[in-house]
Amino acid sequence: MSQKLVCNCNGTMPLDAKALGVPVHHSLCRQEVGSFLKALDGSDSLVIACTQEGALFGELAEQSEKALVAPLRFVNIREVAGWTQEAKTSGPKIAALLALADMPEAEPVPVVNYESEGRLLIVGVGSVVLPWAEKLSTSLDVSVLCTEPGDLPLVRNYPIYTGSVTKLDGYLGNFSVNWDLQNPIDPEMCTRCGACVEACPENAIDLSFQIDLDKCKSHRSCVTACASIGAISFDRKERERNAEFDLILDLRADPKMRMSQTPQGYFAPGKDPLDQALAVNQLLEMVGEFEKPKYFVYNEKICAHGRNGKVGCSSCIDTCSTGAISSLFKSGQGSVEVNPNLCMGCGACSTACPSGAMRYNYPSVPHQGKELKTIATVFSAEAKKLNQSTAPSLLLHTLSAGTQMIDGLGRSAHVIPKQFEGLPSFVIPYGIEHIASTGLDLWLGALTYGFAEVVLLFSGDEDPVYRATLEEQAELANAILKAYGFDERIRLIMAQSANDFQTVSKAMGALRQRGALNTICTPASFGLSNQKRETIEAVLEHLQKQAKTPLPEAGVALPKSSLLGGLDINKDACTLCMSCVSSCPEGALLDNPDEPILSFIEKQCVQCGICAQTCPEQALTLNPRLQTVERRKQRAVLNETQAFHCISCGKPFGTLKMVDLMLTKLGAHGAFAGAAMDRLKMCGDCRVVDMVKKET
Repeated sequence: MSQKLVCNCNGTMPLDAKALGVPVHHSLCRQEVGSFLKALDGSDSLVIACTQEGALFGELAEQSEKALVAPLRFVNIREVAGWTQEAKTSGPKIAALLALADMPEAEPVPVVNYESEGRLLIVGVGSVVLPWAEKLSTSLDVSVLCTEPGDLPLVRNYPIYTGSVTKLDGYLGNFSVNWDLQNPIDPEMCTRCGACVEACPENAIDLSFQIDLDKCKSHRSCVTACASIGAISFDRKERERNAEFDLILDLRADPKMRMSQTPQGYFAPGKDPLDQALAVNQLLEMVGEFEKPKYFVYNEKICAHGRNGKVGCSSCIDTCSTGAISSLFKSGQGSVEVNPNLCMGCGACSTACPSGAMRYNYPSVPHQGKELKTIATVFSAEAKKLNQSTAPSLLLHTLSAGTQMIDGLGRSAHVIPKQFEGLPSFVIPYGIEHIASTGLDLWLGALTYGFAEVVLLFSGDEDPVYRATLEEQAELANAILKAYGFDERIRLIMAQSANDFQTVSKAMGALRQRGALNTICTPASFGLSNQKRETIEAVLEHLQKQAKTPLPEAGVALPKSSLLGGLDINKDACTLCMSCVSSCPEGALLDNPDEPILSFIEKQCVQCGICAQTCPEQALTLNPRLQTVERRKQRAVLNETQAFHCISCGKPFGTLKMVDLMLTKLGAHGAFAGAAMDRLKMCGDCRVVDMVKKET
């Protein structure tokens, strides 16, 4: 356990020290700072309920003679609880937040390394990029790519290229740029002697040392003047150029990369000189070795991306805004490949993944599950002490932007309460690396732990694909809840920016006016698993036991985006060729070695659709639905028929329907007349024996 230092910030919060079970200070960062210094000498780790003075406390800890037992941990109870309109009834929330801050840190994850030597390429119009090159050339290894000519400097202090960018990709320390050298003058070969300028009769060459092709009349006097250097060629065939860089400053009017969220080391600040200066300041700091967490874990064995040359699920590829995920097929088997250097840690891929093959790991779902269970348990216990039957609502938000928004709203609600409303006493904020990193398993898991609802707070800077993905997943989660007779308990708040306090205030006001909701079930005891499907199955079983309405025998239809569902089969079209069985990446479809029977285990199906694409008769269609846990576990027969037995040895080798269909299609062909037709009714071994006998 840690020692907790709670500050009441000059007595502006109605805190009950007895109820919290910890001493409450009024000026921990000023007159009572001695209490903090004394705590530093103790043998416990420290949790400080004050985020405003974190820098001060950190500095004091560094100056302490005794090393810290563990890094200082901070929790904000002021803006999210003590300064809200319901501060007097926020005791359970504050207790839950303190308990959360006291929990163990998540297990460390592997890191991804970057190395930058400061090789910078500045791209854009010459008149814009060259002044920046002059300023940065003394600090970085600068190169310039002029997309439009500009007067070249007299001294060649850095490489200057010209042309149009044809390809630009990569990441910090490993960018690759291709461009097309369109002008007859190659600036890398040009010595800027000026002979071509003097020789040109049309004045088509100026101090940019590029030929204005609209003025040029093809006298080729410049070529003659440059003969000894050879920098000018109107018939150049090899125009494609390539080079590698560590950093990119893209000052083009319309910079374009293949992904919507650009990688680290790439800056496209636009036309504003201030934005350009800010980008340059960041560039100067990006020389050396860097690392970041490896946010994801990928399990190829359960990936439903492709099988037998067919593409099934591509949710992670479609969702990724950084272009970090690509399709990979080898020997007909499909998987995905993730470039960890391009991954920015949004986690949307894991949210969209139906099989759990792509898993978010910063932190893991089990770790988050433990924290959420603690929050819900402590809140409920403290509320019970106060004879309150209130259940908490979980407010999920991106850690950086969401914290800024919630703290700003809390301060505004305290200073001008008539204009802004802070978080209700039953709403507990929970910061995560990115709002897109949580999905169905965590949301429904939180409801089974005792949260009354899950609210997702968007801060406005999310990629549009993320919003669409989370809206889709929220619709699915609510459809599952409704199937069991519960109300919709997953909701979204769409702020436009981290400073959009008005939208969040309005949403909090609506929640406060509505009041807290009751839980939908008794708290579950199971832990959330790293295996997404395992967690979802446990949640469904818990919800089913306490459902308000039983599921009908045929199940309840779910949205098309569902990762749960069954298969419909056209038995008249199906020949039981079993192509679908070999194509299923999850083992949901099964054959029978002794009889032509096609079986299906719905629990295993992830609705990837590879089976439907593989089926030569197009007899299979996906049926997104929710059935009872018992039915989902059962092995159900989709189709069966009589076996066709070899007319020679009697061994079954196909279905009666399939052989009849084959005989009908081939019977009119001359190559299968007489004995050849009988061979179609034989197994493979007997067919070979019969052919050898006839030939001899």
